[in-house]
Amino acid sequence: MTYKVRFVDMPKHYKSLRNEILAIVDEVLSRGDVILREDLRRFEEDFASFVGTRYAVGVNSGTDALFFSLRAAGVGSGDEVITVAHTFVATVAAIIHNRAVPVLVDVGKDFNMDMDKLEEAITPKTKAIVPVHLNGRLCDMKRLMSIAQRHNLIVIEDACQSLGARFRDKKAGSFGLTGCFSLYPFKMLGAFGDGGVVTTNDEELAEKIKLFRDHGQNRKTGDVLFYGFNSRLDNLQAAILSLKLKYLPRWIEKRRRVAEIYRKGLSDIPQLKLPHFSGEEYFDVYQNYVIRAERRDELVKFLGEKGIEVLISWPRPLHHHKGLNLRRFHLSETERISKEVVSLPMNTEIDNEQVEYVIECIRDFYSN
Repeated sequence: MTYKVRFVDMPKHYKSLRNEILAIVDEVLSRGDVILREDLRRFEEDFASFVGTRYAVGVNSGTDALFFSLRAAGVGSGDEVITVAHTFVATVAAIIHNRAVPVLVDVGKDFNMDMDKLEEAITPKTKAIVPVHLNGRLCDMKRLMSIAQRHNLIVIEDACQSLGARFRDKKAGSFGLTGCFSLYPFKMLGAFGDGGVVTTNDEELAEKIKLFRDHGQNRKTGDVLFYGFNSRLDNLQAAILSLKLKYLPRWIEKRRRVAEIYRKGLSDIPQLKLPHFSGEEYFDVYQNYVIRAERRDELVKFLGEKGIEVLISWPRPLHHHKGLNLRRFHLSETERISKEVVSLPMNTEIDNEQVEYVIECIRDFYSN
């Protein structure tokens, strides 16, 4: 189907940067710099500077960023790790693959971890908390860090959807022991393939993750210190990402402008709840513009017929997937959200006319 409004317009995104990207590709490949070279090191330094941490380590996905962070922090067999079910499966998979026990708590109206539920879920076996900063908005990190410190718990931030978002002028990925980011193509800062980053202020931990990503080998000494993994961020992708990182503040402001157009055009529709939440201490970047809608499935079908591409994340709660063995959890808000949420088109390439068309179609649906 040819959409009038794409959820993400990758071809248009590429074309807007085509000349700069091709120049970088030619330069890097002409040098023969493909694995763990200077472009990656430069990107890691720039990324750490942007987030506000001392170190950043490029890996091959946000999933491995989470997996390595928990492993490097010493989370292992039998340890309980508190997180949410309203997230992509990778968040919980990273816990499971470290042989730890996921403990799922409910979310609040802003789709992020309910801090009351967090405190209730802590037991003597709890080792870590993985807050998920969803859709470009941080969790209440003042309260979360206070709870974590009081109970001596490790905090690993799943910031895969919130690069550039802030809480009290600190950015996502700079609060916990580590911050974990995805560079999946549809993210605000996306590679042309998979990629991820771990941020931290802990030098020893950063070095350990560098070993994890490269088979446990110390390339300076030639020693293989343990059995590691193959999870390097490609040098060529890092060079392209360095270019994109320069544009990121501009792209964030564009998303915030688009979100404001949606707010003005949809705020008087009683059947909708919009993602504009209270709290002056928050700076949201709108990785996704997620509304809660009555008759959600009918709305999605209608918008598709009008040539508007939308996304439902996620139509079935994570703990309702039989194969994941998480059915012991009962999360009422998470379950309600899954029946109501839909993500509207939100990307840097969308123009105001397209946004107004989406608004017009949604208004038509509910007026009829």
